[in-house]
Amino acid sequence: MPLLGSSVVQQLYNTVDLIFVGNLVGKEASAAIGSTSMLTVLFIGFFMGMGVGASVLTGHAFGARQDQKLKDTIHTTMGVSILATVAAMAIGLLGAPYFLKFMDVPLNVMPLSLTYLRIYFIGMFATVFYNMPTGIIRALGDSRSPLIYVIVGSITNIGLDALFIAVFHMGVAGAAVATVLSQALAAILTIRYLCRLPKKWRLEFKKINVDRVLAKRLLGLAVPEAIRSMLMTFSNLVIQTGVNSLGVESMAAYAGYGKIEGFIYLPQWAVGQANTTFVSQNLGAGNLKRAQKGTKAALAMAIGITLGISSLVCIFAHPIFRAFSSDHLVIDLSVRTARATYMLYFLYAIVEVLAGTIRGSGTTVSPMVITIVTLCGFRIVVLKAAMHYWHTLNQIIGFVFPMTWVVAAAVFAVYYFSGLWKRGKRFKETV
Repeated sequence: MPLLGSSVVQQLYNTVDLIFVGNLVGKEASAAIGSTSMLTVLFIGFFMGMGVGASVLTGHAFGARQDQKLKDTIHTTMGVSILATVAAMAIGLLGAPYFLKFMDVPLNVMPLSLTYLRIYFIGMFATVFYNMPTGIIRALGDSRSPLIYVIVGSITNIGLDALFIAVFHMGVAGAAVATVLSQALAAILTIRYLCRLPKKWRLEFKKINVDRVLAKRLLGLAVPEAIRSMLMTFSNLVIQTGVNSLGVESMAAYAGYGKIEGFIYLPQWAVGQANTTFVSQNLGAGNLKRAQKGTKAALAMAIGITLGISSLVCIFAHPIFRAFSSDHLVIDLSVRTARATYMLYFLYAIVEVLAGTIRGSGTTVSPMVITIVTLCGFRIVVLKAAMHYWHTLNQIIGFVFPMTWVVAAAVFAVYYFSGLWKRGKRFKETV
């Protein structure tokens, strides 16, 4: 539950930005933040994937009571994080204009989008040093502290949004600065936690390094998962490009749709991440039966939570989306798109949970391959077909997303029940 709370609160960051900008600045500014959201999620997804790799290694060492290995994993993870931050900042700052051109962002929105992205990438360290360490903390069995830190960051974000947008009238730039500063605060609190662990695990800055053997294992787990997250987001970038071709109203509507979708998706992700840690720890302790029992419980939780949130959103769709815009056409498009997809979102919960089990066994290549085929390649093909026959946001999104969720859920279910995941490295070490 704390992990679920963390995911929901974290979604508030950009959602609050959009609420302030949409109501105080205008729909062009809303479209600007909406058009950049998939790109920022692309980078966040990469580092969340890296965090999963660190979580699996940490969880297994913790379950097997290998204290020195656990401490070495923490320090190597931090060393890899520093190198990854520098690379991501360089790629983001240099590539931002080209990314936006690739996405066909309209010329009247481009300057605002570019401003938001450049500020975001300057503060990339905040994103990395929150997501990577929290993977370690959760693998140690503490999901409450990350919740506290993200709540502090979220409250700070709301206050800074009010200050920079409502008082100083900084517009999109103010929203970006507020997000970076609030995430930086959460990252500082997270690193502080690692520095206060018991001495046998404690983070010590002078010992941060990149151990070749551990780094190789970390990257072997993390890179496929990072690629999986990035490619899935890339397919959504392609969808965002198609949405951009429909006009500013559709862009603004899709921005609001995406923010609410996050409140449905992130709880699924939270349960999937908890399941990854649960499976990894139990396989480290040699308890396969408990790992399988946890997967069943996770499926019931994720599907139940998703159906509950989806139902509430569909019932109260108009007042919810009215918070993001005062434009009646934008609100109507958001509502129709939400009602065409959200009630089928439980299918994606199956994907997140089963992928979590497979990752916890030490296999991240298989989830990557399944994702590339079903949620990337197949999704792009379906999108092209949908845009050929339909020309409104709700029709296109209402066809593309549910279709690909069905296929992905079916493939992951076949893989899990066939027992192929038991070939994972953690499972082999347990046997």
